[in-house]
Amino acid sequence: MIARIEGVLIEKSPTQIIVDCGGVGYEIRITLNTYTELPENGRCVLHTQQIIREDANLLYGFHDKAEKDMFVLLITVSGVGAASANLILSSMTPPEVAAAIVDADVGLLRSVKGIGNKTAERIIVDLRDKLTKDGLPHFSLTQGNSIREEALSALVMLGFNKSVAEKSLTRVVKENKDINTVETLVKSVLKGV
Repeated sequence: MIARIEGVLIEKSPTQIIVDCGGVGYEIRITLNTYTELPENGRCVLHTQQIIREDANLLYGFHDKAEKDMFVLLITVSGVGAASANLILSSMTPPEVAAAIVDADVGLLRSVKGIGNKTAERIIVDLRDKLTKDGLPHFSLTQGNSIREEALSALVMLGFNKSVAEKSLTRVVKENKDINTVETLVKSVLKGV
C-alpha cells in the first residue's frame, strides 16, 4: 500500500498530477482542494490512498491527512466509490462534509453531482456515529474544533446529555460563526436551552 509520496511535481491539472519519485512518475488523482494547495512545480508531499481494482491500480492523493481520512470514510459507504468520494471532496472541504453528515444535511450532500437522495442518506446513516465517536478521526466542524470540543465537555460536566449538547452546539455555531471562546460558546448554548 502506498500511503505517502514525496517527489517532484512534473505535471499538474485540476483532476490529476504526475509526481516523479526517484525516476518513477506516479499518476495521482486529486481533489480541487488539493490542486489549489499544490505548487505549480517543485517538491511536494501527498498523503495517498491506493485503490486496486480488477481493471486498474489507482492512486488518490491529498494535501492533508484530514482530507485523506474523510476519503477513506466515504469509500466505506455502500454505493460511494473512490470517484464519488473524490467528487464530494472536490465540492466541499472535509469540515464541510463532516458538518453535513453530523447535521444530517441531505440537501448539501445531494448538491454534489452524481450524489442522489439515497446515497446522501446512506452516507449520513453510515458515518454520523463514526464522526461523533471518540477515538476516531475528528474533522473540525468549524475552525475552532478544540473550542467546540471543550464546550461539549463543559456542557456534559454541567449535566447535559451528550447528544443534546452536540445538537445545541451545532445549532449555535451555525447561527454565530464569530464565536471564538469556550465561555462564549457555552453561554450561548445555555441561553438557547
